[in-house]
Amino acid sequence: MSTRALIWCQLVATFAGVSAADTPGKKVIDDAIAALGGDNFLKMQDRVETGRAYSFYRDSLSDLSIAKIYTRYITVDPTKSAHQLGVRERQSFGKNEDSAVVLLEAGGANITYRGPKAIPTEDFERYRETTLHNIFYILRQRLHEPGMEFESRGADVVDRMPVEIVDVIDGENFVVRVYFHQTTKLPVKQSFSRLDPKTKERDEEVTRFDRYRENQGIQWPQQITRERNGEKIYQIFADSVSFNQDLTDDLFSITTSTRKK
Repeated sequence: MSTRALIWCQLVATFAGVSAADTPGKKVIDDAIAALGGDNFLKMQDRVETGRAYSFYRDSLSDLSIAKIYTRYITVDPTKSAHQLGVRERQSFGKNEDSAVVLLEAGGANITYRGPKAIPTEDFERYRETTLHNIFYILRQRLHEPGMEFESRGADVVDRMPVEIVDVIDGENFVVRVYFHQTTKLPVKQSFSRLDPKTKERDEEVTRFDRYRENQGIQWPQQITRERNGEKIYQIFADSVSFNQDLTDDLFSITTSTRKK
């Protein structure tokens, strides 16, 4: 074997031995999972967030409500998890939870005293895409999806915080850029672009995560803010977040009464 051929074989062997787990981007992801609670985070079955939710229009407050958000994770085949939601959610509003939005794997409904009304397809698709590309959902449900890559973009200072930046790229080349605090290792911001089906223009979606608190061995942000094209559209301030509350199927039924028993 020639010297050139021998060097080539050695290089191939060297790079073949470098797995995705050894990349700088995957190291940041692994550190984030550990900071979020490790197995406690990865194995959480459900979550209940109680607090205040705010909606904005053109950066001005348009609505606010007492909110209680119930979330339950369900098992999804990793080969299909880029498209199928692995979560069910009920967003209840008002002191007595007099109205709610129930979001399932393939659709959802607004529920009031008049009964359920299906959520428009366009609105549900936006929710589905936003959920699938949320970093907490990715780490909990899509981590082992075929083709998932974590590409480091190095260190920087963003919003006056020292961060490590990682591009999370799925098998369909959808990119979510995530910013992890260099000290706490927790995600503090993420962004991605989405094609608006009506305008055919791309919307820039940004989410910020603040005020982490630990409960039941899991770190979770108590303040979450979403922006679209530079304008604030949604914000939640949680007074409490609890995990593994054994949420049942009837809670996510669109025929269930809005008032909790």
